[in-house]
Amino acid sequence: MRYLVISDIHSNLEALEAVLEDASGQYDEIWCLGDLVGYGPNPNECVDKVRELPLACVAGNHDWAALGKLSLDDFNPDAQEASRWTQENLNGITRAYLESLPETLVIEDKITLVHGSPRHPIWEYIISIPIALENFSYFETPWCLVGHSHVPVIFRYCEAEGGTGNCEAFIPPVNQPILLTPGERFIINPGSVGQPRDGDPRASYMFIEPEKGIIEYRRVDYPVEKTQAKMKEVGLPPRLIARLSFGW
Repeated sequence: MRYLVISDIHSNLEALEAVLEDASGQYDEIWCLGDLVGYGPNPNECVDKVRELPLACVAGNHDWAALGKLSLDDFNPDAQEASRWTQENLNGITRAYLESLPETLVIEDKITLVHGSPRHPIWEYIISIPIALENFSYFETPWCLVGHSHVPVIFRYCEAEGGTGNCEAFIPPVNQPILLTPGERFIINPGSVGQPRDGDPRASYMFIEPEKGIIEYRRVDYPVEKTQAKMKEVGLPPRLIARLSFGW
């Protein structure tokens, strides 16, 4: 089986459609790591699109914020404003779908899916080696797939002498299959579909073949200016609009 892995769509319909078109015919099922909504102008349309797909999905912090399950005091001012707009514009179908999403999924005892981290599935960012190392003890599967940071990265757990462990991180290449060593453990982030933050504005996604131990990262252009025009039309914060052009 070959899976398409996506995360952090953030109501960016153009980016989602570009990824699905680019990946068309190349996967059997989809795994989504949360934050379907928030920041962008098309929350209902993105959820409608996702609901049509052969997909397993977990909840993200912006999904919870849209449902009123998180305090907006924990968000920065731009994210607060976008979350309030999202709350006001969700339809009943979208709301019900987001309510149905679990915090964690374990696929056939082989792969754990979360949004933030296995330790704190909704909120924690895995953005450093020490944080990644601490999180390896919070899941039992060989691989854990995470989103939330919007940055493609792979953390590898390394056994050390004396029974202690260490961790290393690397930025994966694009359009190049990567063979992950059998028996080793990894935390893997596919990057963001709708709001990349690694300096590359193209939508980021990943393919994964668990039986073969192979993953492959992809990037695809989408009409950023179309998304930005929609955001401006509905009055979303200027900084959120501008950042899409630069991938930060």
